[in-house]
Amino acid sequence: MNRANFEWIMEKVDYKKQLKHLYLPSKKQVTTVDVPSMYYLMVDGKGEPGSEQYQQAIEALYSVAYTIKFMIKKGATAIDYGVLPLEGLWWADDMDDFINDNKHNWQWTMMSMQPELVDKKLVIEAISQVKQKKSLAAIDLVRYESFSEGQCAQILHLGPFSEEGPTVAKVHDYIESAGFTLSGKHHEIYLSDIRRAAPENWKTVIRQPYQTVG
Repeated sequence: MNRANFEWIMEKVDYKKQLKHLYLPSKKQVTTVDVPSMYYLMVDGKGEPGSEQYQQAIEALYSVAYTIKFMIKKGATAIDYGVLPLEGLWWADDMDDFINDNKHNWQWTMMSMQPELVDKKLVIEAISQVKQKKSLAAIDLVRYESFSEGQCAQILHLGPFSEEGPTVAKVHDYIESAGFTLSGKHHEIYLSDIRRAAPENWKTVIRQPYQTVG
């Protein structure tokens, strides 16, 4: 079988489109969504975004995520899919550290959602392959586990991260005006490649879990 024929029979899947309600929300109004339990590659860390630790975490996540993608593409299922966007959970022991912009106290979990084609065995093999090819500072911090958020409010923020404040406030106000209370961690999904797109065009999903008061 030549390469052309192989590519012709290969199934291509766009999970962002399949999960449009999770990854492509409205930028005009806050909407609610029930986020199911899904599996992610994760790396935990502390400090401001852009720090060395943060960059090392992202490099390790992407290295494993792309290795998994190509293992599946070349495997028996012959499915080609786009690696899902980078996501981040953000919090602090003292939430005033967010208000006061004390970024060195920020805590985070950077994540990459993995489709149902992926299992723990595949992740372990992918991490092993990455270790054989590269020496990555954060590779041993990569873990694979399920994460469930349940009921969330979300909206698409357009623009630089430094201007997210009003968008975040809009989501919080929506939750509180509906009679609910915030729960869980502030969640961001980074849809743009900030190395190539202008800051005013950066697209970020702002998501916040909520629960019934009392």
